[in-house]
Amino acid sequence: MKSVPGPTDHVVVVGAGLAGLSATLHLLGAQRRVTVIEREASPGGRAGRFDMGGFRVDSGPTVMTMPEIADEAFAAVGDRLADRVELLELHPAYRAQFADGAQLDVHTSADAMEDEIRRFAGDREAAGYRRLRAWLTDLYAAQMRRFIDTNFDSPLQLVHPDLARLARLRAFGRLDPQIGRFLSDERLRRVFSFQALYAGVAPERALAAYAVIAYMDTVAGVYFPRGGMHALPRGMAESAARAGADFRWSTEVERLEYSGSRITAVVTAQGERIPCDAVVLTPDLPVVYRLLERAPRRAVKLQHSPSAVILHAGTDRTWPQLAHHTISFGAAWRTTFRELTVDGRVMSDPSLLITRPTTHDSSLAPEGKHLHYILAPCPNTDIGPGLREWQDLSPRYRDSLVTELERRGLDGLGASIEEECLVTPADWTAQGHAAGTPFSAAHTFAQTGPFRPRNLLRGIDNAVIAGCGTTPGVGVPTVLISGKLAASRVTGRAGAPRGTSAARRSGPSGRTASTKAVNS
Repeated sequence: MKSVPGPTDHVVVVGAGLAGLSATLHLLGAQRRVTVIEREASPGGRAGRFDMGGFRVDSGPTVMTMPEIADEAFAAVGDRLADRVELLELHPAYRAQFADGAQLDVHTSADAMEDEIRRFAGDREAAGYRRLRAWLTDLYAAQMRRFIDTNFDSPLQLVHPDLARLARLRAFGRLDPQIGRFLSDERLRRVFSFQALYAGVAPERALAAYAVIAYMDTVAGVYFPRGGMHALPRGMAESAARAGADFRWSTEVERLEYSGSRITAVVTAQGERIPCDAVVLTPDLPVVYRLLERAPRRAVKLQHSPSAVILHAGTDRTWPQLAHHTISFGAAWRTTFRELTVDGRVMSDPSLLITRPTTHDSSLAPEGKHLHYILAPCPNTDIGPGLREWQDLSPRYRDSLVTELERRGLDGLGASIEEECLVTPADWTAQGHAAGTPFSAAHTFAQTGPFRPRNLLRGIDNAVIAGCGTTPGVGVPTVLISGKLAASRVTGRAGAPRGTSAARRSGPSGRTASTKAVNS
């Protein structure tokens, strides 16, 4: 594994999002001195928090999986996730609602899910689910340490016996047909393939290898941090500060100083010069390349994932048919992905994720009130409506979402909203996200593994990149891994830093001591 040459005693981490905080904890565990520069007044980055008339709103991800990866970062400094964040394991993980009126609770317990599928679609589909679950588990085991939790220096690293194992598992086929080997009910196939949208690719085009995301969602478990998702970066920042990290809040990086091919200092917009031995950069890739004053050459321009419109709605009521996470599928499916990734149009028959965090934490809203997070995938600004178009489209699209959800059973939703915030690709662009999407570069084959933008840049000796735009990619677990991989580039330590035990990383059940099982 290539690593930063020369001294690495003092590292400046730019950005206190999940990637930056993960890198910070792993660097501290390897005895580095770390200064963290964050433009906002608090940690989180995409996983931020804002107040909306008494409602405490997570600004980014709402789904947490694989808590053992977060626990590994805490363990690097002798801390525990369980001591910083209270996690609740959700049962069901999701509730799926279909256009035909059918409803399916997605359980991560094998027995409970088999029973639910038998009720929903019969014995044959239940048996298919058992085989699918075994395939997902094997796929995850074959990929995790070798192809996800690893730093790539060359595509030749793919040449390994585990590659043949993946081939035997048909990981290089297309996702939807592979799911179809186990399940014939089209509605069930959606439940185990919609996760491809996280990777920015339609299920019929995505590699079957990306079923590993379905493993995380439907086998490993879905969790909710008490206090909202922002509780995770807040806990990580507290742990890092306790271990000696120096945080500079409300501070923006203006430029980097060089001596030859090494960065020697980070200069802030306030005029402070911070000498350093190495830098970890976690903003979106265009911001990183601007700071570095160079970008890697690519034969083909980066393709970006679809974006999302999010309606944060604080209401005076809720609806009993909603679980903590509810996926409301439209009747359309293939055409939906074509609209998002090819035609550049908002969904004509949307599939939506509705999260109700007050299901398990009423403190996130004023007494007697409820908080709903409604996510509608939409095209990014490279292929869809641009910034000016969204100014005109936003209010109409907001109203269409509310109307559609009322038609699907959320009676009186519009009238119940007391506080709201609509986030569109125009807002993501204003936050510095390329193509107006918070989901960064899509996981096409040419942008996966060793072909994804590297976390080392040729010609600069001591800068490392972390975050969803680099390896391994998009999602809370993978972004946390990206911070760990960046730290490994600095320290030259490919394994886990001191204080992390294999048992702590992943126990026999894949759970950590910080979890409590709850029902919605």
